[in-house]
Formats: sequence, C-alpha cells, structure tokens
Amino acid sequence: MSKNKKVLIAFLGNINYDSRCRNLFDTLAANGFEVEFVGFDWLTKDFTPVEGNITIHKLKKRRFSLLFYFSFIYHLKIHLLKSHASIIFAEDIYTLPFAVAIGKLKHAKIYYDSRELFGYLAGLKDRKFVQGFWRFIEKIFIRHADYIITTGKMDSEVLHEMYNISNTIVLRNLPRYYKPQKKVDLRTQLGIDAGEKILLYQGGILKGRGIKIILDALKELPGFTAVIVGGGEFENYYKKMTLDYDLVDRVFFAGKFEQNDLAKLTPSADIGVALIENISKSYYYALPNKLFEYIMAEIPVLVSNLPQMKQVIDEYEVGIAVNPNDKEEVKDALKKLATDKNLYNKFKLNCKTASEKLNWENEIQNLLSYL
Repeated sequence: MSKNKKVLIAFLGNINYDSRCRNLFDTLAANGFEVEFVGFDWLTKDFTPVEGNITIHKLKKRRFSLLFYFSFIYHLKIHLLKSHASIIFAEDIYTLPFAVAIGKLKHAKIYYDSRELFGYLAGLKDRKFVQGFWRFIEKIFIRHADYIITTGKMDSEVLHEMYNISNTIVLRNLPRYYKPQKKVDLRTQLGIDAGEKILLYQGGILKGRGIKIILDALKELPGFTAVIVGGGEFENYYKKMTLDYDLVDRVFFAGKFEQNDLAKLTPSADIGVALIENISKSYYYALPNKLFEYIMAEIPVLVSNLPQMKQVIDEYEVGIAVNPNDKEEVKDALKKLATDKNLYNKFKLNCKTASEKLNWENEIQNLLSYL
C-alpha cells in the first residue's frame, strides 16, 4: 500500500453527521494517504465550510429543485477537475456519474460506495420515474467502477444479480471501538424519572424507520420514555403525532449530533431501537449503523426481524428481533427487556463481547488491502 496516494471522497452530505465518511477519511489519513473531502449540506444552519482538507458546500432551496442540483454538479465537477487524486470514493449514487466521467479521464481508480440499494430507496417508493432514473444511472455507471463497496453480504448478492458484477467489497457500518462512558446523562438532562426505561432511536427521521411503531407502543405502555436523536423531513409529522398521542412528556426530539458526540450520549439509554419497516428492497436488506452503535454502547437492542439485522441478533445474542408490524410482539419484547433482568444483563454482557469484533478498526482492514 503506497503512502503517497491521493484520495478524494465525494458525498452528497455533511461528513460531520456521517460516521461512514468520517471514519473512512480519518482511517485513510492515518494510513498515510493524502485525503480530501468534498461534501454538501442543505439542512444544517451553521457549519464550517472549509476545515483543512474538508470542504462542505452550502446548497440552497429544497433538495429536489433544479438550483440545488445545478449547484451540486457545478461544485462537484470543479473539485474533481482540480483534484490530483489517484483514488476517488463516490460515496453515493449522486456523485458516481461525475466520479466515473472525470475520474476515468484522469486515470483514477473509482470506488463506488453503494451504502444503500439506491435503485430501491424507500423514499422513492411512490416516485417510480425518479426511482427508475437512478436505477438507470446506476446500471450505466456501476460497471465503470473499479470496486463497489456495500454495507452487507446480502447487498453484494443483490448487486451481483442485478448487474452481473463480482467486484464488491463488504464494509459494514460499524463504529470505532470505544469503552462506553455516560458523558451525557439523558436522564438528568431531560428530567426523565429514574423508574422509566429510556428507548433510544438514532438516525434519520424518515418514513419507515419505525418511529411511529415506537410511538404506538408508548401510547399503550407506561414506564418507557423515548429519545429520538437525528433529523429529517418527517420530524414535524412525528412531533404532531406525539402531541396527538399525549406523549409530549415521554418523547424527546433531541436534534442532530455530530458523530463524535453520539458516543457520549448513547450509553445512557436502556434500549436501542431499530424497527425498520419492510417498505422497500433497500430497507428489507438494511443493516444500519445505529444497530452497531447501540452494541458498542453496550445497550441491548430491539430490532426488526429483517434478514441482515436478525442475523446479527442470532449470532451475537444482543437483543430481540421482532416483526415490526406486529404491535403486540413489539410491546411484549419491550416488556421483556424491561422486566427480565437476567435476560437484559445477558444481552448487555454480550454487547460488550460483540463490540470487540464489530468495530470499524477490524472492518476497514479488508478495504485497505484493496488500496
């Protein structure tokens, strides 16, 4: 592995709120690569646009406006044309076409991070034309990537079948290893009673991520308080639902946290929740970073029984997998985690053991061998 290689990471997002990009950037830099990052943010009000080799462009208007895309394309092309990188990471489908078109002209190697099954995004489920467009774009450009990175073995298998490719590398969304400490006490800061069990949701506040399932359960189950960490287009929708359900004293929307700060608050929860719904192929094969963040923080989990998440639960015994559409099954699992101390402590201990394997430092080694 040459220590003089230059790398450009391109992403339609903010590195400070994306652990995958942040970990990749830091690891490559620590391994002697000269790394630069170009990203885009249209949600955060105040952020530092340039910091060292990290550049984040502010995009205006709503996400799907023409101005948004023209600005995105313009700034991305400028960075790609100016860059002397011999390796380009296209961290999503949106940056892939430009990374391929310009990168290949400059004889750079292209690593496409298919962090989701972009041709089957849940957010585009009811927008068939847009979904079809991105599937068409991926079909054309994925063949020109030197390597395709996926977040799970099953994702690789889907892409192999869809596009008749085999050059995939699995890089799961695992957090960096750390020993959990309660540096941010959610119970104290939010005034949550000592007898309440804290359910923690981390991630985008979007349709199909299980937030409604959490609210439905809390409506019928006393003794639980939910803390929702993150942001997204459905935040106001779920805030209104919280009001309608008379749960304003038991559901807290804590906002977005930078990745470095998440590790300070996650360990103070009792149960980590990832009840992703099977509303798209991308969600069906989901293996979200929040699952592994909960495990690293040594808090037992309640997750959907979708194949890749259930595989983790079965192998490491760190929580309970349920059918997210079965309200009674969800409530029973929550009650079991709250009342069965022996089971809870077993899961908690297993989280500690699992975290020694399920961490970024172990996971990244395979990708490094390809650089």
